[in-house]
Amino acid sequence: MNVPTTLQVSCVQLHWARPLARNLERTLHYIRLAAAEGSRVVLFPETSLTGYYFPDVIRLDPRDVQAALDRTCEAAAEAGLWVIAGTARKTADRLLNLAHVISPRGEIVHEYAKVHLAGRDEQQYCRGGDKLSLFEIDGMRCTLAICRDGRHPEAYRLPAMLGAQILFHPSCSSDEVEAVVWKRTSGRAQQPVGPNSRMFHCVANTVGQSPDGRQTSSGQSFIREPNGLPLAEAGWYQEEMITAVLDLARADRSYALDSLNDPPFLKPYWEQMLRAVEERANRRPE
Repeated sequence: MNVPTTLQVSCVQLHWARPLARNLERTLHYIRLAAAEGSRVVLFPETSLTGYYFPDVIRLDPRDVQAALDRTCEAAAEAGLWVIAGTARKTADRLLNLAHVISPRGEIVHEYAKVHLAGRDEQQYCRGGDKLSLFEIDGMRCTLAICRDGRHPEAYRLPAMLGAQILFHPSCSSDEVEAVVWKRTSGRAQQPVGPNSRMFHCVANTVGQSPDGRQTSSGQSFIREPNGLPLAEAGWYQEEMITAVLDLARADRSYALDSLNDPPFLKPYWEQMLRAVEERANRRPE
């Protein structure tokens, strides 16, 4: 396979507390729109299909969730592009917060479960995953972090050491209004990773209030260069799609590779961790 030198990516900003049927309808709309814009990848927010409002999420029928995911896979195949969508999937003990990487053939080729849980509801109803993300899109290595995972640099710097040039970062920065305003004032919910890794950073975040009006979300989805500068940014309040072309030669991962090599006494331990990351990358979250 000839690895492309550029990749056009779209990130979709959606409401975080809407019903499954509505989320699916919006997902199908934006898949078609991203394809019409010429994008090769479209990234949706954290738990984009099920939503993140747990009083509703815990009542969902798993069969309905699977049907929505199946329809999303069909839409990816119809549009001929990569789709990264999210669900909360029931297991024998609690939920997994998942990102599903769907190929242009409509096949789920990689799944990643959020490791670092955030907020009272998520910590009550979910459990964390036990691997880091490493997968390929058109021959390019990529990685995933979900929302708070991005606060833990090892979650994406280890994959960067293994060749990942792009961090896809679905997020739902829902919180009390005061906390969300603080996130906006301080810059944004997700801090750019390029300045400590030299990789592209694509964030799809959420907007909107919870049904009880007590929480909101900070928006500000973005696509950023490996130097941390923005290529595209979304607003605070509205659902929208942003798009940018990534010049992949710029993602040299140099800061992560520098850490791999120096100081020399740490290199054997890094290499041991890298082997473990690769060994677990294709395991299905259970």
